[in-house]
This record gives sequence, C-alpha cells and structure tokens, in this order.
Amino acid sequence: QKLLDVEPKNIHRYHITCLFHDSLCACLYSSALPSAANPVPVMTLVGSQVVLPCSWKDSQKEMSASGCHIQWMTPPYTVFEQLGEDRWQAAEYEGRVEVPLEKLNSGDCSLIIKDVQIGDTGRYESFLVVDGVRSQKSRVFIQSVKLSVTDHKSQKSLYPGDDLVLKLYTPHSFAVVFQSRNSSEWVNLWKRGDENDKRIEKHHQLEQLTIKNLQYSDEGIYKVLDEDDLSVSTIQLYITENSPSSRIQEKQQKILTDSAATSSCSALLLSVLLSCLQIIHLH
Repeated sequence: QKLLDVEPKNIHRYHITCLFHDSLCACLYSSALPSAANPVPVMTLVGSQVVLPCSWKDSQKEMSASGCHIQWMTPPYTVFEQLGEDRWQAAEYEGRVEVPLEKLNSGDCSLIIKDVQIGDTGRYESFLVVDGVRSQKSRVFIQSVKLSVTDHKSQKSLYPGDDLVLKLYTPHSFAVVFQSRNSSEWVNLWKRGDENDKRIEKHHQLEQLTIKNLQYSDEGIYKVLDEDDLSVSTIQLYITENSPSSRIQEKQQKILTDSAATSSCSALLLSVLLSCLQIIHLH
C-alpha cells in the first residue's frame, strides 16, 4: 500500500491523508525553492543508472531521518515514497529506485533509478510531507526534473566469417530484429527465452548476443527492443570484402607462388646449361 493517497490542491502545497499518524517531518518550506516550470534536465542511456537531483539543505532547519517523508512523482502518478525505513515503489520501478537514508539525513533527497528504461522518460517532481493546518499533512514542492532516456547507437565494420557481438544492455531487452541492406522489412532474429543454436548464442551470464560466422547477407541494421517494442540499441553493420588476415594470406601465397615459379625457371636454365656443357664436352 502507498504511504500516501493524495489529490493536488495547487502546484506547491497539497492536503493529504497520512497513513503514518505518529510520524512528523521537521522541515521548513522556503519560497526560494526551484519552480516546477523550470525542471532540471537530465539525460542518460538505456540500462544505465541515473540520479535525479533533490536537495533541501537550504530550506530546512532541522531534520529527523526516521521521521522525514519524501515523495517522488511523475504527475499524477507516484513513483516512490519513503518515511524513515518504510518505502513504497510503483510496480514498474520495483527494485530500481531508492533514496539512500544516510544521504536523506544530510538533506540529499535525490532519487536513484537503476537500469533506466526508455519508458522512464518524463517529468519527475519531488515533495516533502510536512505538518499542515488543522492536524492535516501538506505536501511541499522541492524539485522538478526532466529525464530524457535514449537508446544506444553505433556502427560496426566486420569481415565475412567474423562474429557480431550485440550488447543487450539490460535484462529488460526482449528481442532483436534485423533489416537487410536491400530490404525494407524487419525480420525477428531472437527473443528472450529462445534456445541457443549454431548461429545465434545468448551469453549465459552477460547481457549480450553473438551472431556467428557473418556473411555478406548479414549487412544491415540490427535493433534490440524491450517488451514494449521500444528501442534499446541500434547497430548499423557493414561487411567488408576482405579481412586483413585474408590479405596477408593472399600475399604470402603469392610470394610462395612467385618463389616456386622462380625456382622452376632457375632449374630449367640450369638444366639447359648442363646440357650445353655436355654437348661441348662430347665434341
């Protein structure tokens, strides 16, 4: 159950019903706090860890770590709440969000989001829950943050016979699709739970996929998608005609062939010379 269930009254203060009747937040509100109209921009990549800043050191005079109530929202939905050691997380953020209690004690209410997903993109607002009038609780606005999450993008050039290693970046990666260089259609290559085969192999520990023994037909675009078909990564693959090792082998073979031809020619000349000497000797 959520720590709070509230309806907004205005952008800075809200009347709420507090489920923790014996808990108080000893915090003071300051009108100098950041405006919700000017969110702090934060950018990150899928699968990484991000910190949404929140500090109320300048606005509070005293604080009890066990009694301070912090709330993070993506309006109108609650993402995370913490009152002392009691925490609540929205289902889609389960196990991925926290506000460290030791930092909260020093005035740092920043929200840590682990394994960030494209779906986490949006506006986040933080609040403190304090005593209001008539024994009611009020929600005091602290900080607004605009989080932008983007997918990974890269290009690779490999050779026929090489292996392509695709990073999945997150356990939430669900499928890999492929678009050939000469096609506009997307083909499903892999989805989580598939068995490994001779061509495509999922690492048993790491979040990565290996496509073995590349051919020219494997040139194109590879996309890693999450369960909502949102892009985790996009890879443009180019297949180069000859690898350095192949060119070295060809050069070595040419040297051997030229050497053999030279040796054969030398042997023929020597044979002719010996024949001439024998004829002269007979005469």
